[in-house]
Amino acid sequence: MKTKEMMYVSLFTAIVAALGILPPVTLPFIPVPITAQTLGVMLAGTVLGARLGGLSLLVFLLLVIAGAPVLSGGRGGLGVIFGPSGGFILSWPISAFVIGLLIEKTVPHLNFIKVLGINIIAGILLVYLIGIPWIAVMTNISITQAAIGSAIFLPGDLIKAAIVSSFAPQLIKRLNLRK
Repeated sequence: MKTKEMMYVSLFTAIVAALGILPPVTLPFIPVPITAQTLGVMLAGTVLGARLGGLSLLVFLLLVIAGAPVLSGGRGGLGVIFGPSGGFILSWPISAFVIGLLIEKTVPHLNFIKVLGINIIAGILLVYLIGIPWIAVMTNISITQAAIGSAIFLPGDLIKAAIVSSFAPQLIKRLNLRK
């Protein structure tokens, strides 16, 4: 791996951690907080591509597992992974990788709509497909109850996907990461 690539992986790991500085919004009906960190997941996958985007979130996940307080609210450690939020957090490297893979297949013709569609599919739906069953298992509720409770995340996640999609195509061109 080139030094430039290591720097980008580290930078995007730090961006996701920095988004954790924003305090989580806790809700009384679901044990998973609303955070800004999924914006960083979408951004890493979109800008860095599959390999580097997935790797940046894998490094982030390893920091969480090691106990670094990089999650929103200063959380970290195995306890968080084995809690209700764990499925969402475990999905982040997968999501960043799949976003990157889909972006790489579309690179010459990127625009807001294509990037938004990719982020909705791989940055929201894929994360929910992993996170919602995890909540159900960890809290002993039905998947339907977990899905209904998780619906509160959808408006914010759509806004995050739109934010990333609004400037990522230009950032990809400027960083010249795709050869």
